[in-house]
Amino acid sequence: MDSPRQSKKANLNREPKRSQNQSSTPPQKDAYARLLSQHSSSKFSQYLEQYAKDTFFQREGQAPSTLPKAQSDRLNIPQRKRDQMPNDFSDSSDFSPSSMKSKGEESSLALYMEKLNTRSPQQDCERKQGVSDRQRRGQRRDTATSQDGDIESGEELGSLKPNDSKKHQKQQKKNKDSKETDSFVGRPQSPNKASASGQEQEKMKSKKKNPPKHQEEEKSREAAFKKAQQPRASNANSPADKSKNKGGRGSKKQVFESYMTFEEVSHGLKRGELIQGQLRINPKKYHEAFIPSPDDTRDIFLDGIVARNRALNGDIVVVEILPREQWKVVKSDTDCEGASESENTVQTVLKKTAHTPRPDVNVEDQSSDQDEVISKSTLADTGEPLEDPSTPRPNGEILQKTAKVVYIVEKKHSRAVTGFLKFLPDKPFAMFSPVDHRVPRINVFLANCPEDFSSRPGDYTNTLFICRITNWAADSNFAEGQLAKTLGQAGEIEPETEGILIEYDIDFSEFSDEVLNCLPKDLPWSIPPEEMRKRKDLRKDCIFTIDPATARDLDDALSCKPLPDGNFELGVHIADVTYFVEEGNALDAIASQRATSVYMVQKVIPMLPRLLCEELCSLNPLTDRLTFSVIWKITPEGKILSEWFGRSVIRSCVKLSYDHAQSMIDAPEKMFSADELPPVDPEHPIDEIHQAVLNLHSIAKNLRSQRFSGGALRLDQSKLSFTLDKETMMPQGCYIYQYRDSNKLVEEFMLLANIATAHHIKRKFPELALLRRHPPPKAKLVDELQELCDQLGISIDLSSAGALHKTLNTTLGDDEFTSARKEVLTHMCSRPMQMALYFCSGVLKEEKFFKHYALNVPLYTHFTSPIRRYADIVVHRLLASSLNCGPHLGLSMNDVQKQASHCNDKKTVSKRVQELSSELFFGVFVKDCGPLDSEAMVMGVLDQSFDVLVLRYGVQKRIYCKSVVGLDNFHHRKVGKQSMLTLVWTPEDPEKPPVEQVISIFTLVEVQLKADGAPMKYSAVLKRPEEEEP
Repeated sequence: MDSPRQSKKANLNREPKRSQNQSSTPPQKDAYARLLSQHSSSKFSQYLEQYAKDTFFQREGQAPSTLPKAQSDRLNIPQRKRDQMPNDFSDSSDFSPSSMKSKGEESSLALYMEKLNTRSPQQDCERKQGVSDRQRRGQRRDTATSQDGDIESGEELGSLKPNDSKKHQKQQKKNKDSKETDSFVGRPQSPNKASASGQEQEKMKSKKKNPPKHQEEEKSREAAFKKAQQPRASNANSPADKSKNKGGRGSKKQVFESYMTFEEVSHGLKRGELIQGQLRINPKKYHEAFIPSPDDTRDIFLDGIVARNRALNGDIVVVEILPREQWKVVKSDTDCEGASESENTVQTVLKKTAHTPRPDVNVEDQSSDQDEVISKSTLADTGEPLEDPSTPRPNGEILQKTAKVVYIVEKKHSRAVTGFLKFLPDKPFAMFSPVDHRVPRINVFLANCPEDFSSRPGDYTNTLFICRITNWAADSNFAEGQLAKTLGQAGEIEPETEGILIEYDIDFSEFSDEVLNCLPKDLPWSIPPEEMRKRKDLRKDCIFTIDPATARDLDDALSCKPLPDGNFELGVHIADVTYFVEEGNALDAIASQRATSVYMVQKVIPMLPRLLCEELCSLNPLTDRLTFSVIWKITPEGKILSEWFGRSVIRSCVKLSYDHAQSMIDAPEKMFSADELPPVDPEHPIDEIHQAVLNLHSIAKNLRSQRFSGGALRLDQSKLSFTLDKETMMPQGCYIYQYRDSNKLVEEFMLLANIATAHHIKRKFPELALLRRHPPPKAKLVDELQELCDQLGISIDLSSAGALHKTLNTTLGDDEFTSARKEVLTHMCSRPMQMALYFCSGVLKEEKFFKHYALNVPLYTHFTSPIRRYADIVVHRLLASSLNCGPHLGLSMNDVQKQASHCNDKKTVSKRVQELSSELFFGVFVKDCGPLDSEAMVMGVLDQSFDVLVLRYGVQKRIYCKSVVGLDNFHHRKVGKQSMLTLVWTPEDPEKPPVEQVISIFTLVEVQLKADGAPMKYSAVLKRPEEEEP
């Protein structure tokens, strides 16, 4: 195996050579070997004849100008990344100059083999196009999203040889870590065509300016592109296809298949010949995409950009399963191991930490929901292909179904992307290069660019733009689009933040006058006397809020009054948002559309106008507020004796932070002074409040104990929080948020209220209740995890949620790293988990599917956060109607299900944006305060890289062996499911033997987090282990 240093040196030596080559494809010998192995001799001969013709045309200067474009665009590689691509697809062991020969020919080789082999006879018939949006919407099945996509299925590309995959892994890190580019691979002749000669000139000019990191990044994109071009099996038998491939030197070629008609799709779905699902594109290997399998086995694999047929991440698509001979072979020793490369490990294109941070200083995230099995990272199918029911092959390999998109039901992706604008001399348009690798490059007419862009393109090299895709024709490799906004300089927090919000379709605009006119006009507002008479008056009760210190939207309050019989009257009081948000008005419409507030590190994008969020609905202290209450008579042990729901009026006596409540719990005998707490209503002594907190804590402990002994599960993972400069809002520090008893206290009673509400509305509205279910984990992944844990010597019981919770809370050793081991194991256990989803009770006919797996309860909903979640508003309306204290419901089962589906989508997007915001701030923190040293624990091992949990900061990073400085070589071995790497370090003293370091799950290593060349990016650098003294 080549040493990393040798490989890197060879790589750099090849750069000048590459810059003189015209196309960007693999060494011919690699492609030839692949083609021989995949195609019949007659097919290959046919290809060679065509290839020879076109080679002759190229030499004579008559080659079709669309070849480089068609090839590069087959993978829809975003321009920005392709721009930097060195023209290299060679595998990691091939650094010979000869491998660079005939790359232009190689490019047409891949292209023509793709054309010869990717279309079936029935596909050659032109299908009708132009299905109206209305028709598509009519056909839509409201499929709830599982994740914002992009889960990874393996370390290697399915068809790459081992060395190909190793090269690819190294390049993937470069790919992620780079952001800015100056060069191009394609220069279209029109918005839909590219010129090879023009693109080459552009590449040669910019190569000199590009840093090596960008060049490496482009290599990975080209490698992925090669993969997309490469057909898996011969499939072109129709004369039409053959004649099409042999003809038309200057003609446009069909890059993508035409979509099926609405009627064809409808019939295909009914007959079970087609499958509908949500597309998830792997963020690090963007040629790979998946949709869930209807039978809940292995995900269906979409291999390459052409197979996606212009669908983008998150879209609801209809796919057609390809013939069995084109299915993907899943190698048990590599592909299955790719599970640790899932999005739960390294989040999104901006190298997310997989943490949903909860800033505890300036803006605190209140969006964590108590029912989530993992407190911060989104649960999802890992994207690792689940096993096909077919019998495994003798060598342990398994076939995974592959498919192609034939119809887009709903374009969930916003079609808006952040990126950079590239000038193309002598062209009427510029090339827009998206930051997100999963989106194609976009042609933008110069008339739509800044006025001085053509004369001073260099001024815009580091300017971040938003571009919206307006069209993507079937015969075009590039999409077409228009610039929507100039954001500012890349690497600055505010432009980057705005780009995230626009790209993920977060509405952060000011509320319109029409919406604001729905709010009360007479301010300061007070509760009308007639409304007061309709409600239970609880203003004299000792009721208080417990929230993050900086929270402004206080939507829940607690009370706990001792009763003479030794029991308690315990109340959960939730802001009565529906009093102000009337069903069907403009305010309701915008809240319905936004569906959730979005909590970023430095700000909140509210679902409702701030007058409601922070004033009229917020349960601020010493102020009369309208609420919806659930009040129980409960024993000290937590047994519920009676229950009451109703509209009420409260007056919170104090706004406690989690810190205040925790200090009361920690010091039960202490007499707190007024100076130690926020302003308190004089009607309620501090000691009364203190005792109420202690009583709540005691009951919550009992409820929690009963919940977990009854089979509930919680997978806790680290949350990263930031301290911000009050003036600049830049990160000054970061820390792992501590989840303490005061948090658990509030969580327990919110869960209790949500469960009680779910039972109530389901009983009153069997067909209309908006509920929340959590499906059980994927059985195949659970089995694989069980096998891995058995081989690691970990005693784990995955038979149920409760059994798993009990296992995770048994001691994993007894030292300072016990909690780290628990978090690593928690991460492993989170992979098989699925997303919790809103749904309408009338849609699912069998109540066994209503169950919430993690909470282990038959019914659950969201009732406790109507200020920030629209689902809770719907639940409040159902509750009010059931109690005859609200207007008649104007909701149908279809309305509720559509809203539930929309809330699922927006919740997923909100989490993604939170993660991006956290990554943004942590990247700035590493840049400003780094390098940062920390111990780390290995979480997963692949054949050429491994994932670590950085203990000091709670972030997860991937380390690529070929990027480790000082490593002489490394080798991978696998016993069953257990994967191990042996790293061989070059000795610092030549007289001494090399130092070996074994990497496996739970191994402790030292890492250093360092900022990369690209803005906001950082990587984890493995430090040399200390040599033991003889």
